[in-house]
Amino acid sequence: MPIYEYKCSSCGFTKDCIQKISDAPLVVCPECGKETFSKQLSAPGFQLKGSGWYATDFKGGTKTESKPQSDSPKKEEAA
Repeated sequence: MPIYEYKCSSCGFTKDCIQKISDAPLVVCPECGKETFSKQLSAPGFQLKGSGWYATDFKGGTKTESKPQSDSPKKEEAA
């Protein structure tokens, strides 16, 4: 879920809130109670939950290249 930074323009109170993207923005300041609480433009923040996303998707390493296959069969060497 995204983490949004909010700031009250009346009293200057700031707070980071974890909300769903579909949630309505907060407008009432929890400190002074006025409706001057708004989202701030800040660096994006999010939480990754669950196991395996790094190891399966973004782990570094060598990439395998696919080689074109020829139409002729390979010759096997006799021992």
